[in-house]
Amino acid sequence: MISKNNSALAQISNRKSVMTLFNDPDSIYSHMTRIVLFEKGISIQICDVDMAQPPEDIVEINPYCTMPTLVDRELIIYNYRLVMDYLDERFPHPPLMPVDPVLRAQYRLTLLRFEQDWFSLLKFFDNENQKIVKQAKVDLLNQIMLSVDIFKASNFILSDDFSMLDCVVAPFLWKLPEFEIELPRSMKSIKNYIARVSERESFMASLSKIDFISDD
Repeated sequence: MISKNNSALAQISNRKSVMTLFNDPDSIYSHMTRIVLFEKGISIQICDVDMAQPPEDIVEINPYCTMPTLVDRELIIYNYRLVMDYLDERFPHPPLMPVDPVLRAQYRLTLLRFEQDWFSLLKFFDNENQKIVKQAKVDLLNQIMLSVDIFKASNFILSDDFSMLDCVVAPFLWKLPEFEIELPRSMKSIKNYIARVSERESFMASLSKIDFISDD
């Protein structure tokens, strides 16, 4: 059972007995991590953090003050990739990464491609220069278009089985309307992928209140 508690102080004081995820409800990276939690049915407490006014406790345990941040007893992890990998290894069933080292390397290279070609453009979306913002959105749509074949090959990314790649990519694609990016008809395979993933129980459970409000 996954529960929520908005008191960061309470969660840190209890971290020796209960695993805690400090979570930004509006963060794509926190959303990625939540999907992993629900895919695996991990018993954990989720503490929502207001990044406009992060608690001093978070600043103390995470020098970068980034979300998500995972506290598991004395262990503190604050990079989303490290958090997701840790959860997948600590709770190995169901596995979200291939056992075969060659396939695992292929998955990691694909994830690196998404990070460098897609996620790296997010930093321009908050720029005060609207020309820069507009160009970044055009560049992102072009990069997504270059990846369309990946979504045609199987039900999920690189496989018919839901994996860590899907945990990472699905929240990003889900947020495209919020970024005012509309996929053209030629990207039907990606639209079908988004619809397929959004019907998964774990994805629906991972949606925050902000996600629900933004879709109304």
